[in-house]
Amino acid sequence: MPRNLRFSWSLCKSALLYATTVLTGGFVWFATKFQLGVVPPQVSGVVGYNVQVAVDTEHHLIVAHEVTNSGSDRAQLANMAKQAKAVLKTETLEAVADRGYFSGPEILACHEADTTVTLPKPQTSSAKSDGRFGKQDFIYLPKEDAYRCPAGEQLPYRFTSEEDGKMLRRYWTTACQDCSLKSQCTTGPERRITRWEHEHLLEAVQRRLDANPQAMRLRRETVEHPFGTMKARMRATHFLTKTLPKVATEMALSVLAYNLTRVMNIVGVRPLIAAIVA
Repeated sequence: MPRNLRFSWSLCKSALLYATTVLTGGFVWFATKFQLGVVPPQVSGVVGYNVQVAVDTEHHLIVAHEVTNSGSDRAQLANMAKQAKAVLKTETLEAVADRGYFSGPEILACHEADTTVTLPKPQTSSAKSDGRFGKQDFIYLPKEDAYRCPAGEQLPYRFTSEEDGKMLRRYWTTACQDCSLKSQCTTGPERRITRWEHEHLLEAVQRRLDANPQAMRLRRETVEHPFGTMKARMRATHFLTKTLPKVATEMALSVLAYNLTRVMNIVGVRPLIAAIVA
């Protein structure tokens, strides 16, 4: 058997074992890349469940998943990365997620756990939509510990404060009052820039995304495939069970069924049966 075929079968078999692991407590091995995706919870006032998955980019097999009742994905990135690493028994991991997962503390936690993440930053400031310069238009100068604005002025460091457990450094200049670009920059007396103490990690995430602009397309093609398949099998409706433990079991069975059919499509029924017997 060709070496690449044996490797592919190893991946398929591992994913199949993972789906069973959710119900039996075993261990599995898999590839070192995964994607993150989410099925959003229902609208406010309706009980809903947030399904997180990790999916292999080559075979579209589900490596890990979890069902939560959290209405946000911002606190899920490091958790899913940790689970995936535990399942994969790997020291490093590469993850691609959508902008809903963007969170400084989560990215820091992934960095400390040797997980490299790539995801876009959401535009939460109204400056760009109002036609003004955004923070990305200000260049950080590490040697000077200052920012350079679009007009060429430097915004020196002023002071550090703590907000929500994060140490934030503040930068601004008094030259804004006489600047010809002030109307395009700020509506206040001066433009102030805030820099998190671990901002360099967020900048590294953006550089990776800039270097690989197709990453988000790959994420969609990878993670939407299993979701689309499972939702079609559910006839595009809601879960049949209620309460988190029961829904988690229902989702685990859906993952098992999905991975089984993927393995059968990739290697065939007889090799699958032979591997299970072995």
